[in-house]
Amino acid sequence: MTDKPVPRSMIEAAADRIAGHARTTPVMRLGTGAFGSRADVSLKLESLQHAGSFKTRGAFNNLLSLDVPAAGVAAASGGNHGAAVAYAAGNRGVKATIFVPEISPAAKIEAIRRFGGEVRIGGAQYDDAQAACDKFVAETGALKIHPFSAKETIAGQGTLGREWHKQEPDLDTVLVAVGGGGLISGIAAWFAGSSVKVVGVEPEGSRALQAALEAKGPVTVTVASVAADSLGARNVGQLVYDVCKDAVDHVALVPDAAITEAQALLWRDFRLAVEPGGAAALGALIAGSYKPQPGERLGVLVCGANVDLTKLVEITA
Repeated sequence: MTDKPVPRSMIEAAADRIAGHARTTPVMRLGTGAFGSRADVSLKLESLQHAGSFKTRGAFNNLLSLDVPAAGVAAASGGNHGAAVAYAAGNRGVKATIFVPEISPAAKIEAIRRFGGEVRIGGAQYDDAQAACDKFVAETGALKIHPFSAKETIAGQGTLGREWHKQEPDLDTVLVAVGGGGLISGIAAWFAGSSVKVVGVEPEGSRALQAALEAKGPVTVTVASVAADSLGARNVGQLVYDVCKDAVDHVALVPDAAITEAQALLWRDFRLAVEPGGAAALGALIAGSYKPQPGERLGVLVCGANVDLTKLVEITA
């Protein structure tokens, strides 16, 4: 037995479960000196996952490991989780009802609908959408698929860490963007006990995990960031905190300007269309929010591609 909230065995089981449903996404090795850093840098391109983000992993693990009632599944989402749940539900022939906040980009709402999900506006911010989702679940009996505060979700996202580790067994450090914390929890749960240092990256204006680690427990924060639609959770919750408190080295805060700069760089140099949250980890490197040691083998996660293309045009003009 293990006292870890999400042990490696749970992630291994999730990997077996979702095999053939989630893509194996590539790694781009850039070498020493990339982005002007002193590290040996590579990019893990999870932005090429089905439905445009890592969320597909957790969505499939939920659907394939839990009983789905006649009312189908429900989720609250800034967009990516909803698109992933809609995609996985459509793949499994299950009804999906997705509650989104008013700040959700049109591109993400369109993706949810394209994958067959029913979209409902659930209030101004993510927490409002979650409250509306919870009310719907209580009334209908639908299965709630939480974007981060569920072991099935975290184990599903942990398959990304497992895959990354197999692709790059010699990494020293990984940089991982943090919203509600399901992604970094899964990755940190996989690397726990290894030599790999897991560093979270949060926008300066959305720092729920850093605040929780400082307070030694989940706390509620205010949110104001260009990446708020995907990295805008106000509270990471107890489960995420319990996983991350011992398994995450620290959290680096990145300014919005660096996130936007990273988006522009990824498009200009690699022709990768990446949303703000998906570019945040790279933003921490180019802004110096995380300073690697010379020769450090650094993996940077690019985790979301559901960008509003009109805004991408604006920042790359």
